[in-house]
Amino acid sequence: MTGTFPNVSISTERLVLRPFEESDIAAFAEMMNDELVTAWTSVPQPYTEAHARDWITTRAPAERAGGRGIVFAVDEFLTQRLVGTVHLRNTDWRVRSTEIAYVIAPWARGEGYASEAALVTAQWLFRDQAFERLELRTAADNTASQQVAQKIGCISEGVLRGAWIARSRTEDGAWTDVRTDVIVWSLLPEDLAGAGEQLADTGGFTAYSDWN
Repeated sequence: MTGTFPNVSISTERLVLRPFEESDIAAFAEMMNDELVTAWTSVPQPYTEAHARDWITTRAPAERAGGRGIVFAVDEFLTQRLVGTVHLRNTDWRVRSTEIAYVIAPWARGEGYASEAALVTAQWLFRDQAFERLELRTAADNTASQQVAQKIGCISEGVLRGAWIARSRTEDGAWTDVRTDVIVWSLLPEDLAGAGEQLADTGGFTAYSDWN
């Protein structure tokens, strides 16, 4: 059993999650060259505009067309500036389960954008797409991503030992691979109420979706 996510934009009071466009290439390449992105993801380093173009014009659309997931660009509503990306991947249509990953640009960190984007994606996934499980995997030392998981109501399910290769700087400034554990988190539809209330207490948002 397979399916395909619809081509949608999802909005909050502060953010718009939408399909990527070619005009995003330069900003996306700059974001993906950030030190923390390099450390905690498997993206090429350095990340060139050619990499960004391939992802935006070919690979990201193929994720949705092939039923594997969907990729969103995340814009700041007021400035229309690219603040990050959300990627649903490894989708199992029979189980109605998928995995979420996200990146926030360095200039936009500390504003709660990662939690806001992840939560509105989960709301859309459960309420509009009738999914039953959202999974998140974080490297053991990636405390910022773990805080996002906790804020949106995820439950820690366990540790996959030595399951990921992170990167760190050597003394001469080069990148080197470092094996690390992975924490597995899950979010189910019944977990959403508490997460929404928690974000509302810290200046939350109203979510709605615009269907293209």
